[in-house]
Parts: sequence; structure tokens; C-alpha cells
Amino acid sequence: MEKKQVFTGSPWEPVVGYCRAIRVGNRIEVAGTTAMKDGQVVGVGDPYEQTKFILQTIEKALHELGADLSHVIRTRMFVTDISQWEEIGKAHGEFFREIQPVATMVEVKALIDPQLLVEIECEAQVE
Repeated sequence: MEKKQVFTGSPWEPVVGYCRAIRVGNRIEVAGTTAMKDGQVVGVGDPYEQTKFILQTIEKALHELGADLSHVIRTRMFVTDISQWEEIGKAHGEFFREIQPVATMVEVKALIDPQLLVEIECEAQVE
């Protein structure tokens, strides 16, 4: 089966040895994605802005693999402060309100940078 990968230029991709997203057949997996651009955190202190940025990054990766958000069947959100769930959920809803994939949100102790508040991964299925 053909495999196609997307890289976003994250400084961690070559060091850790991973890609942002991969498509194998009709299945797409998107790695945990944070609000980083050019090595800097986007939306410092703002979980809503970080979530929007992350979902835009995921959307771009899906497009590169011949899919879009309507193909997403699952999202997993890792947050450093579960009390901010409403702001994160609001942004998630703006992208997925009509699509309604299954979703999980869990609080984690920390992400790779202390200014990061949210990390999201997803799965998509293309017909």
C-alpha cells in the first residue's frame, strides 16, 4: 500500500524521527500538533487561539494528503489545564460542529514547552 507523508518543518520532526501526518491507503493519522510556528509558541496564554492555530495546521496537513476536516473521525486533545475546556471546546466546535467526530480531551501534566496549553492529534478516513 502506498504511503505518503507530510512534514511541517518542526524542529522536532528530524530529531525525534516523525512526520506531521501520514496517509496509508484511505487512512490518515495526524501526529500530536501544537501551536508552534517558526520555533515560537502562537497564542501564549490563550488556549482558544492555540486550539484554532492547531486545527488550521491539521487542516493544511489533511489537504496535502487529499482530505479535509470532513474526513476526520477522531480527535484527541491533550490540555495542561482542564478548567480551560470551554475555550478549547469552543474552537474545536467552530471547526467540527457539523462533522462531529468522536473526541477525547484529557488533562496532562505538561507539554514539550511550558507555554503550550493544547496538543491535538486526529484520525481521518477518506472514502
